[in-house]
Amino acid sequence: MKSQEIRSKFLAFFESKKHEIVPSAPMVIKDDPTLMFTNAGMNQFKEYFLGNATPKSTRATDTQKCLRVSGKHNDLEEVGKDTYHHTMFEMLGNWSFGDYFKKEAIEWAWELLTKEFNITPENLYVTVFEGDKEDGLGLDQEAFDLWKAIVPEERILLGNKKDNFWEMGDQGPCGPASEIHIDIRSEEEKAKIPGKDLVNQDHPLVVEIWNLVFIQFNRMATGKLVELPNKHIDTGMGFERLCMVMQGTQSNYDTDVFTPLIREIQAITNSTYGKSEEIDIAIRVIADHVRAVSFAIADGQLPSNNGAGYVIRRILRRAIRYGFTFLNTKEPFIYKLVATLSKQMGEAFPELKKQKNLCENVIKEEENSFLRTLDQGLILLDSIIESTKGEEVSGKKAFELYDTYGFPIDLTALILEEKGLSLDQATFEAELQKQKERSRSAAQMKADDWQILFEDEEEEFIGYDHLEANVKIAKYRKVESKKEGELYQLVFNLTPFYPEGGGQVGDKGYLEAANGNVTYVIDTKKENNLIIHITKTLPVDLTGKFRAVVDEKQRKRSAANHSATHLMHQALRNILGTHVEQKGSMVHSGYLRFDFSHFSKVSTEELKEVEDFVNARIREQLPLQEQRNIAYDQAIEQGAIALFGEKYGDAVRTIRFGESMELCGGTHVPNTTDIWHFKILSEGAVASGVRRIEAITGDAAKDFLTQQSESFNELKSLVKNTKNPLKIVSDLQEENTQLKKEIEQLKKEKAGNVKGDLKAALTEVNGVQFLAKEVDLDAGAMKDLSFQLGGEVENLFMVLGSQQNGKALLSIYIDKSLAEEKGLNAGQMVRELGKHIQGGGGGQAFFATAGGKNPEGIKIALTEAKNYIA
Repeated sequence: MKSQEIRSKFLAFFESKKHEIVPSAPMVIKDDPTLMFTNAGMNQFKEYFLGNATPKSTRATDTQKCLRVSGKHNDLEEVGKDTYHHTMFEMLGNWSFGDYFKKEAIEWAWELLTKEFNITPENLYVTVFEGDKEDGLGLDQEAFDLWKAIVPEERILLGNKKDNFWEMGDQGPCGPASEIHIDIRSEEEKAKIPGKDLVNQDHPLVVEIWNLVFIQFNRMATGKLVELPNKHIDTGMGFERLCMVMQGTQSNYDTDVFTPLIREIQAITNSTYGKSEEIDIAIRVIADHVRAVSFAIADGQLPSNNGAGYVIRRILRRAIRYGFTFLNTKEPFIYKLVATLSKQMGEAFPELKKQKNLCENVIKEEENSFLRTLDQGLILLDSIIESTKGEEVSGKKAFELYDTYGFPIDLTALILEEKGLSLDQATFEAELQKQKERSRSAAQMKADDWQILFEDEEEEFIGYDHLEANVKIAKYRKVESKKEGELYQLVFNLTPFYPEGGGQVGDKGYLEAANGNVTYVIDTKKENNLIIHITKTLPVDLTGKFRAVVDEKQRKRSAANHSATHLMHQALRNILGTHVEQKGSMVHSGYLRFDFSHFSKVSTEELKEVEDFVNARIREQLPLQEQRNIAYDQAIEQGAIALFGEKYGDAVRTIRFGESMELCGGTHVPNTTDIWHFKILSEGAVASGVRRIEAITGDAAKDFLTQQSESFNELKSLVKNTKNPLKIVSDLQEENTQLKKEIEQLKKEKAGNVKGDLKAALTEVNGVQFLAKEVDLDAGAMKDLSFQLGGEVENLFMVLGSQQNGKALLSIYIDKSLAEEKGLNAGQMVRELGKHIQGGGGGQAFFATAGGKNPEGIKIALTEAKNYIA
């Protein structure tokens, strides 16, 4: 059975049981500050489990793309080394939100596996939660009895809290779980050791295939468990493992989920899968990682140096590194696999087809960049090796190479091993741990339980129409973080505050009590369908009535910038072409940032056209045409643009200014004239095929134009010309260029004169032509002079010092054959002599330089240089 058929069969089975088939949520999470990526099928349904929203249907089924490479669920370093761990994977699931419970979940799971998929029952084992004294929970007797009616009792195993009690996090909905495991070993192996003895023992062929979670408790901040009023079902079945079982293989990588990619990797790299463990691991790593990276990019997350982007970059670099080391690939090739992946999975996940070109461009550029980093890292590693005394390389220096330059530590260890050296692994691990602690400490947040003041079914958002309202606090909690200290999160019965989302920052403002006391709202965010107002203090009387007031000036500026992004999007598509798509945005009150797909730099003329287009729409005074709660399909039919990587509900909101129409939940100006003026500040590349424009509107544009005018007036005053200051500046630039050329010529002539003097001053010391002298030359001239003399004088060892602009310079040149013969190293020497000028430097064995802040030390350095050959 092909993987596409397996997926379809699962969904069709639960559709027949009255479940609604829902699409996968994006793998990259944008509206939940507690998660970077979707790491489990339940993530998109959290708000239902928490009771913060009511599902349209009480039964759902889906296949959810997941990523587990950070935080609690981190399988990255295992991927490739075994045959069943993955970064990106599909999680098949069926869900009940307060509808059916254990009986149906257990019976349907068994029916699907044994009847629909015809899996032999004798190969299956089930586990049931054994209970936990600390939580005051006993055996899950209900699940045990339900299974006992289906399978022989000896196939029902008891599992501990670690294996059979599922929790969303330190707090929140949780409950006992019942897992289904399968034994796919040979009959000979089964005869030696019973499968039940290998369940949950990390055996590659006795694996968990399905987890049925019975959500019936809420974990409080104190650790206490409280019964939920509604009980839910949350199941997860690993699609890749199911395919392994259904296709009769003993490895996920031997299924048709991975074999097309593996065949392509073999063809591109001229390697063979199945003959060498090292090559096999590399091919598995690349096949797995290209899926994770492509799905992330298709969902809107580009590789970067922080947050979720850093995780994606790290995954891709791990794949590049394995190809570089074990498949001998020194040129980009992983991007070529996107076409195969898109063809294979594009039907189930159409975003892969739609964003195929973007994925290819971004991955290729990242490959080029990291391959350059690897080349630079190899040079730096050579330098570290050269300066190492003994046979163990400093773990601190290896960590610096890893942390600063992104050079993989396992590659460092491999190269050292080849050179007969070892790595101080303990020090490296200690430095890595310190870095992790710093990151964890900065991000750590502890939240108390919500304190419920009154039950409120739904927190209504009225911020599109009102900037202030009379509100009551429905619930609140205290949160603490190392970064921001003690804060409070408040939820109102209704709110005019817009929560951060869709690229727009959250509103600020204040809460005024009846007695006039004010509590400032410093930010507004959305978490699990709750609009959370963040404050540094709590009102004195939490049960009173309050006037919630949004900072009107900031809101209007943010709205102007948000409306301008829509007009700019329209302008870019008109001027550059309809291939332009929004790839991200950030809308502040002070400025806007807009990322979009485009294959080349936007010219100055094109940027001017974009500005003119937007400003023309502003002058047209286009009114805002808004539709709320319109059907998604109807909005798309009307021509609304949907942004990639966003998850839309059945009902959406459209924003229209003239011909510009987009799906959007942000705040906007009532008329384009309120934007006042649009000015582009910069345009540049974010990644291959993705450009970024930063711009300003309104008050910021006024301030900018005023500042530009003042600067121009100052320029006119400076050149004492009110008619044509640009001509004066242009003439000065030409004159400056000519003078620079003349100075360079004089420097060369001066260096030529110095060369003769230095040649005459050489002395022979132990067969070496030696000179240590201070000269009046810059670093470039010192280098040129050293190499010129090196070509004319055999066995040259020359140390030069110079003072330039109050700074000290040193350079050391050693004849290459002399350096090899006597074991001399200019890089090591210049670091030692550099201490006298309170500086540092480095270079190669035959030429190195140093700079420092103490010119007085030059004489000492030159005097000591002779000791190296005396």
